[in-house]
Amino acid sequence: MSVPQLSLTAARHLHLAAQGLLRKPSRRAKPGDILSTIQRMSLLQIDTINIVARSPYLVLFSRLGHYPQHWLDDALRNGDLMEYWAHEACFLPREDFALVRHRMLAPDKMGWKYREAWMQEHAAEIEQLIAHIAQNGPVRSADFEHPRKGTSGWWEWKPHKRHLEGLFTAGKVMVVERRNFQRVYDLTHRVVPHWDDARDLLSQDAAEYQMLENSARSLGLFRAQWLADYYRLRNVALPLVLEKMQDAGTIYPVNVENIGPAWLHASLLPLLEQAQAGKLVATHSAVLSPFDPVVWDRKRAEQLFDFSYRLECYTPAPKRQFGYFVLPLLHRGRLVGRMDAKMHRKAGILEIIALYLEDGVKPGHSLEKGLLGAITDFARWQGASRVTFSRLPAGLFAACRAGLEIDAA
Repeated sequence: MSVPQLSLTAARHLHLAAQGLLRKPSRRAKPGDILSTIQRMSLLQIDTINIVARSPYLVLFSRLGHYPQHWLDDALRNGDLMEYWAHEACFLPREDFALVRHRMLAPDKMGWKYREAWMQEHAAEIEQLIAHIAQNGPVRSADFEHPRKGTSGWWEWKPHKRHLEGLFTAGKVMVVERRNFQRVYDLTHRVVPHWDDARDLLSQDAAEYQMLENSARSLGLFRAQWLADYYRLRNVALPLVLEKMQDAGTIYPVNVENIGPAWLHASLLPLLEQAQAGKLVATHSAVLSPFDPVVWDRKRAEQLFDFSYRLECYTPAPKRQFGYFVLPLLHRGRLVGRMDAKMHRKAGILEIIALYLEDGVKPGHSLEKGLLGAITDFARWQGASRVTFSRLPAGLFAACRAGLEIDAA
């Protein structure tokens, strides 16, 4: 059989279809959509920056539309989700505990995330902490005082925070909920009481193969080089894995304009003919998180979307090109721009500090309508009653440069 040929636009649309970003939501979100959306993506990366809505909530909003943010908190508390190191720190379906358990049992391979010397040096105190949780129930690091008042910085974490982070990486405790986005930990055997390492543990090879299958499904369309980064896998024999997936009918070879050989996941085969004919239409406009799966692999975003992106919040202000927390802008299958924004919660104002369009993207009716709708929805979801604009490209939003009033949802 000949290998299907795809335009770059078709490849983008297939990828966005897999990610749930091809079209606007067709109905109002329901609580159960939190789990199903994360299952679709496989992973939801966690980040604590809250200059606008925190990243995991925003990633879900981009796909679901307006929903109460506490639904994500509820899904963790109810046991639909868990947290662990996957791409980075991530929410993932609790049913995927088996995929990461081998990592928990070999924490010394987790690099900076686990300090064996610290855990050994403080072994007695850590055992006391485990006994405290066993007797008194779940804890936060905030439940324990810092011995040195007035200090700051991650290197000055109070001992109990370090203890809990180490126990978390080693799989001795799990996050059972978040209170004000602070982790609450309980003993793993109480969180997953029916799990038995002797009976249920997957080998590293078996777990990583399943991770790669998940990655293939969630990417939908991918180059071989993109696959391992999804769960941050190292030293994977990709040619053998891809051959096995192809033999199993899980993936199919395609050839993409400007990209070359790639793979299509079997779940997208019903859309392939449409995509080849140019009839798989992207209609969604959305504000994306810097940690959205579509852009978290910066090389993939550049190769697939011609979108060169770097998060600059850790760059000194004078050296920033675009701003502190710049959000990619999706419009009808393209990453057309980015905006630096800040939510002033007490005042109810979403401030668009600067908005930039990509080279070659010209303001027009479709673009303006799509982006303005996306920004308005984004603001309304965060409880803003007004949007203000500071720096805008010439010719964009000419009718509302003075600001935009937002009706309540």
